[in-house]
This record gives sequence, structure tokens and C-alpha cells, in this order.
Amino acid sequence: MNEENTIFQPVAQLPSEEVLQPALPSQSVPPPPNFPKNPSLNPFSFLKIFKLIVGGLVLVLAVFVVIRFVIPYFQPAKNEEVKLTYWGLWENENTMKVIISDFERQNPKISLDYSKQDIKQYRERLATRIQNDTGPDIFQFHNTWLPMFFNILVPLPENVMPKNEFGKAYYPVVQTDLVKQGAIYGIPIGIDTLSLFVNTDILKAAGTGVPKTWDEFLTTARTLTVKNENGEIKTAGTAMGTFDNITHAPDIVSLLFVQNGANLNNLSDTLENASEALRFYASFANDEARVWDETLDPSRLAFAKGNLAMYFGYSWDIFTIKALNPKLSFEIHPVPALIGRNITIASYFANGVSIKGKHTKEALLFMNFLAKRETQQKLFSESSKTRLFGEPYARIDLANSLKDNSYVYPFIEQGKSAVSTFFASDTFDNGLNDQMNQYLGNAVRSILGNTSPQSAIETLASGVKQVLGRYNEKR
Repeated sequence: MNEENTIFQPVAQLPSEEVLQPALPSQSVPPPPNFPKNPSLNPFSFLKIFKLIVGGLVLVLAVFVVIRFVIPYFQPAKNEEVKLTYWGLWENENTMKVIISDFERQNPKISLDYSKQDIKQYRERLATRIQNDTGPDIFQFHNTWLPMFFNILVPLPENVMPKNEFGKAYYPVVQTDLVKQGAIYGIPIGIDTLSLFVNTDILKAAGTGVPKTWDEFLTTARTLTVKNENGEIKTAGTAMGTFDNITHAPDIVSLLFVQNGANLNNLSDTLENASEALRFYASFANDEARVWDETLDPSRLAFAKGNLAMYFGYSWDIFTIKALNPKLSFEIHPVPALIGRNITIASYFANGVSIKGKHTKEALLFMNFLAKRETQQKLFSESSKTRLFGEPYARIDLANSLKDNSYVYPFIEQGKSAVSTFFASDTFDNGLNDQMNQYLGNAVRSILGNTSPQSAIETLASGVKQVLGRYNEKR
């Protein structure tokens, strides 16, 4: 029989008072007290006790949550030492040690272990390690890699990098590249732009100046090209028209695309603009007046040897060229432009925080430190002690301090007019960039094989759409 039936079962009928008691004088008899038949089992008292017990448990649990999770969030961190890991690509450990030491002095409970990585297979290695929870807390990534790392990067909160400060401090291309869905995902410590390198001895001997427009550039390139009696190119006016032996070929083609109004992320919208730009590019190698061909050395090597008059490159190419030929005389200038279209291509690396890191708050503190003017100035200074110059400043407010540096200033001078491209060279990412470049290379080769520029661009546009679709990139 259940408890409910026991509580509400009627008491058995008792014999009448006439049987159990003797007769008494007639008087008024008070009624018996009205007590509960079984007070310990009253259902309403039981429910109240149950509610009190449950309420007490909830209160205890709430107190535990506040003590365990809420209060520590608002209190200063305990005096526990935190060790951060940081993967970089271009600066060596001794250079980074100087600014890291400054950070550690300001934050004595935080230490930072910097490791310079090999760019080869870096993107894949980084992604794998982060997914396996063995990756770095802070890492560098190319400005075009955000679609591949968006889900594993921590958005920077306002107390680390206010949006209004970010907008004022960095070039427009940085804001386009590193801001997504209203959040900032990286801090660059340098920026680089595609620029025109000219062999000053060759130009001087020919009595020609540095071209500023593409019409001038084409004429100058043909004037400076020297061929032997067999029509073989001995000195090339410029390196354009082919793909496989031109350093930064994807960036150069992108330069022509954007200056001619093509949409790099959706070529189908601007097929005519893109096909005309690709036709112009290929013309440097596929007609009788060609200035370049597939038999020549890679363009950076050809320039270092003195066999190439005009070369398109980035600031880091200077180190390679100087190493190959310290005596070469050259200058850096802005790239040629169409009238009213002074645009170039930016390529640089930013620093981000892994969402899988165990010490996000401390990693964000370092990001705030890294973004400061003083930090970037000191890093440039320290880098310049071991090589010709440091990374060109990514902060606009530091640009004028390099005006007298003829090697660096031409690159940052073009920063305000730079855009990014997924057709980016030398990232070795085996992902978004390399896949895009495969389609672009096929387009250039097909034109040299007599495919029409229109047909080549249509195939390229289809490939671009497929690649961007893999990474859910729609901007």
C-alpha cells in the first residue's frame, strides 16, 4: 500500500460513549481538540520541507559557482607564473628577445617563449598543432589567411585594440584584411607593397627615366631589351608575360587586374577588365617585340646578375639581391599606374591569438604590447642591427620617421593605396594562395599556348569561385 493511501486511510469505527462510559450528570461537554490525526505525515508540511531542502541545495550551488568562477574573473590573477608560446617567421630569437624582455619586466608573472619557424609547410603545421591542442598561444599568419584561420583566432577586445585606434593607426588594407564581422583578428608589425626595382646603370646608359605609366613602361621595357643576332634576349627590359620563371608573378598579374578594375574575388563580374589585363601581361612574352621569355633565369636572379632592367618585388627581395650581388646599383620606385588608378599589392604577416591557447588573457596582453608605437620602433631598431633594415612599419603614424631611408620608404609610401590579393606569392601555404595561383598559372600558360584571353579568364573565374567556396570566403 502506498504512502498516500496510508495517510488518508479512515480510522476504524470506535464503540459508542454509551458503552464505554458510565452515565454522568447532565452537563455541557466541550468538543475534543481538533488535532491532525497524523501530524508527521501531513502532505502540506512534507511539501514545504522538500522545497526548503531543494532551495538550500540551489543556494549552496549558486554560492559555489560565484566563488569558483565569477569572483576569480573579477579579481586579479593569482600569483601563478604563466608561460606563453609564440611562433614567428622572420625575426630571429635574439632580436625578439629584446622586446620580449621589456614585456616580461612589465608583467613579471608572464614569460614568453619565441620560436622562429620555417615558412615551408608552416601553415599546415600550425593548423594541425592548434587543432591538436599543442599549438602556440600566439602565432603569425599571412594577411590573406584569415579565411583559413578565422575559426581558431581570438577576436581582439576593445581593451586590447580599440576599433577607432586600429582604424587610425593602420593602413586601409590592414583594416580590410584583418577585420571580419566587425571584429579585429590580428596585429601586424610590418607591411610590404609590390614596388618597381630599376637597375640605375642600365637606365642611365640608355638615357631613360623611370616610367610612371604603363604606356611609358612598355616603351621603356622594349627600349632597354637587348637581343643577340639570333633574337635571344641577353638583357631583358622587364620580367612579365610568363609565370614559372617570374618571381611574384601572381602579385604582378593581380596588380594589373585591380588597376584595370577587375574584381579579384569574383572575376566573373568583370571578365572584360580581367581579360584585357591578362592580354597586356602576356604581350611582354608572346609577340615579336617580346622582352621576356621562358628560357631566362628566374627574374630575381636575373636582376641580381644585372641582366634585367626593371623588376617587381617586395622589400625582402633586397636582402636576396644584395647577397647575390652586393655591388649592384638599383633604386626602388612606385609601380606604374593607369591614370587615376595608383594601386599596388600588399603582402605582410600579422600576429594573432589561438582560441585553443590555455592563457588567452595573458596572450592578449602581449598583443596590446606588440601594437604599441614604442614596441614597433624598438623592433625595427633591433632588426636593423643584424640586417640592412627592419620590417617596414605597419603603423601609419611611424611612416614619416623612415622618409630618409631609400630602401624602406618606397614600400610604405604606397601603403595607403595598397590592396590585398589571394593570388599571393611565396606564402607556401599549400592552401588558399597556392590553389588560386595554380589556376592563375594555367591561365597565363594557356594564353602563351594561343588560348584567347577571354577563354582563359572564364576558366580562371570558375576556378577562383571554387577555391573561395572551399573556404567560405565571400567578401
